[in-house]
Amino acid sequence: MPNVLDIRRRIRSVRSTQQITKAMKMVATAKLRKAQERALDARPYANMILEVLNSLVTRTETRAHPLLQDRPEESIRLVVVTADKGLCGAFNTNIIKTAQHFLEDRKDKNLTLCCVGRKGRDFFRKRPLPMTGEFVNLFNKFDYGDGRRIATPLMQAFITGEVDAIYLLFNEFKSMLQQRIIVERLLPIRQLTPSGQASLVDYIYEQTP
Repeated sequence: MPNVLDIRRRIRSVRSTQQITKAMKMVATAKLRKAQERALDARPYANMILEVLNSLVTRTETRAHPLLQDRPEESIRLVVVTADKGLCGAFNTNIIKTAQHFLEDRKDKNLTLCCVGRKGRDFFRKRPLPMTGEFVNLFNKFDYGDGRRIATPLMQAFITGEVDAIYLLFNEFKSMLQQRIIVERLLPIRQLTPSGQASLVDYIYEQTP
């Protein structure tokens, strides 16, 4: 049976642990708030880019640009975006399960993977499916250069005919308690309208459309 001294030591130990976990919680909350603000601040820009793309695609013939070429989907590349770390509930698990369902539904196709995030990379590295690209440790300071480094080989693979379609699988943030997994076709570019109606704004072109 513990004596009074042992009980006092235990109390001090628990209080010390409480202080440490409280500090960790404050740091995690600050990081989450910053990440949430970056995600929400980027959405108006992304939606405007999408509206411009809608308008351009509406006015452009499909044969006018290589990224508009719609081919039978015999070769498909799936870009899976997961986190670099765990301890985030079912965040990574749900994305990986959705990716597995996507691949299973198209198992008769020629499938390849591009993994953005350590958790997805580590999971699919142990599977027989070919992985053509892997990008980790990007999300702390993700910028345009990182996006371009991911997108350039994907566009090149589509233009050269290595793949017929490229899909992106990611988790869209709604709130702390709600996220939505989205599978979106990136290439070939097609008319995508976030509001359900294509923008009809016209443009002045410095070169031909």
